[in-house]
Amino acid sequence: MRTRITAVVLAAALTPLALTLSAPAAHAATPAAPYDFNGDGRTDLAIGAPGATVAGQARAGAVSVVYGSTSGPKSSTRTLLTQNTAGMPDAAEADDAFGSALASADLNTDGYADLLIGTPGEDTGGDTNDGTVVMVWGSATGLSGARTLVNDYRTEADRFGQALAAGDLDRDGDLDVAVGSNGPLGLVFVNGPFAKSGGYHGSSASGFPDSYSTSYGVTSLAAGPVTAPWHTSLVAHGRRTGTDDAITHWVPDPSIGNYADWLGDLPAGYVSAIGDIDKDGYGDIAVGNEREPSADPAAALGGKVTVVYGTGPDDPRPDRAPLVLTQDTAGVPGASEQGDRFGSGVSLGDVDGDGFADLAIGAAGENSAAGAVTVLFGSASGLTAQGATSYTQNTAGVPGGSEKGDRFGARVTLTDHTGDRRADLSVSAPGENAGDGAVWSLRSTATGPTATGSVSFGPGTTGVSTAGTPGYGTALNS
Repeated sequence: MRTRITAVVLAAALTPLALTLSAPAAHAATPAAPYDFNGDGRTDLAIGAPGATVAGQARAGAVSVVYGSTSGPKSSTRTLLTQNTAGMPDAAEADDAFGSALASADLNTDGYADLLIGTPGEDTGGDTNDGTVVMVWGSATGLSGARTLVNDYRTEADRFGQALAAGDLDRDGDLDVAVGSNGPLGLVFVNGPFAKSGGYHGSSASGFPDSYSTSYGVTSLAAGPVTAPWHTSLVAHGRRTGTDDAITHWVPDPSIGNYADWLGDLPAGYVSAIGDIDKDGYGDIAVGNEREPSADPAAALGGKVTVVYGTGPDDPRPDRAPLVLTQDTAGVPGASEQGDRFGSGVSLGDVDGDGFADLAIGAAGENSAAGAVTVLFGSASGLTAQGATSYTQNTAGVPGGSEKGDRFGARVTLTDHTGDRRADLSVSAPGENAGDGAVWSLRSTATGPTATGSVSFGPGTTGVSTAGTPGYGTALNS
């Protein structure tokens, strides 16, 4: 395998961010969970609309942040972010695609989670599609203040910010940021700790193996503890050279200079999530591959999800067979049909509060791309289809109605918006209303998500323009 490592020290300045609407004040606790921007113990919901028109600039992009409450995401307490928001670095331009990728962590360890936003279409210094990432700071009143994480590898990494993840990736106790791009250097690590002003603490970039297509680069990232609760692992997705077939690897430790030589093979897919399904202390990895076998030899009819169980302190080992799930798997609702796109979105979280991570799977192509979401439950023996449930816009209590092309389930997230220590189910349908997009959130109970009291809102409700096709919900909390 070919590896190329470059290191550099970065510098950037704080640009204050003025917000017109923020969440209610809350007492901060340290450290904050990802996406808890105001430190109130409830996860907030970040929604990317990279196709949004801003001040007449088509596809400039926008991000809505809807704050959590005892009843779930509350659209009346929200923050709208664009590159034209007062104090935000840069300015909205056509095709910037601000909001294409999102990630969160308490980067400056002040007790409030911070938001990372990818803008892969940003042109910088005459470099088309150079890309940038902006860090927006959490506070007791919500998001306030921002600075840019600049792509320092412009000649060898474009569309910087097309994928994002955050965590202690080098095991030094500080949070780091991983950024996916295309070109020879597909993966960039920026070392923490981070502050609102001053310089950064260095970075490195790696040329992934020749099997990775540089045209696509690293297209998706997931971070979470796999080998131990205190160590964040990284899963990277791309496409194979000469094809658009999926390729997926586990990245063991970016602090190793030749880490690309130590990549671990994972089942090929396009998205992934990490969580402890069987509560054995080691994280498990769910990999979604939504395509058909005719398009990707690693795929299955109607799409599939493969669960790789973490079983030891070194890596996700093959001594426990991966679990392959399709809609033809016994107990899984529905049936595998061409174009279902089962696995378009995956998320792991403890829905019923029993300590075992549960799995939400989007099937954005179900029923002529109306879309559906399936939830399966974790247990001591692993993931089980017993009690599995499926949700669509036609499910009683879910607002709206299923329509062709909605793509309900394109993205899913399981996270606690209410503070009851159970992960609520949030779902996006970026095709809703001819590409406007929309988001739903279903509260969780001791028996799983319930449609009773579920909420839905679209771009207009949170201040995003519906001109063109904003694709509201193209990105959700990762």
